[in-house]
Amino acid sequence: MNASHTTAAHMTNLVTLAELLERLEHSAVPVAADQYRSVVTHLVHEFNDVTPDPALGVLLDTHPAAAELYENLNYQHAGLCRSGLDMALGAELKAREAIARAMRPLNPGAMNGQS
Repeated sequence: MNASHTTAAHMTNLVTLAELLERLEHSAVPVAADQYRSVVTHLVHEFNDVTPDPALGVLLDTHPAAAELYENLNYQHAGLCRSGLDMALGAELKAREAIARAMRPLNPGAMNGQS
């Protein structure tokens, strides 16, 4: 078998598993943990054998659950490279606001029913 057939077959496997993971993620009915784990494990094995190329980028752009998995698998090399900067910045700002609220001293009058 030549390399182009192997690459096409590999990409077919990636697409099939990524689509299945999306369906499991958005399922209206509960999904068995073993089934979910099996799909993720197979997808991890496929990702281990993939070389980054434009086709992989398209797959990850259209399958958010697979993209998150791929990003987590490659975190040590590239960080959260597929996460949008706006989303990351928004999350950081919300976290800072929550921390600031948690650090504010309580209003003693509020505890006694006074404002």
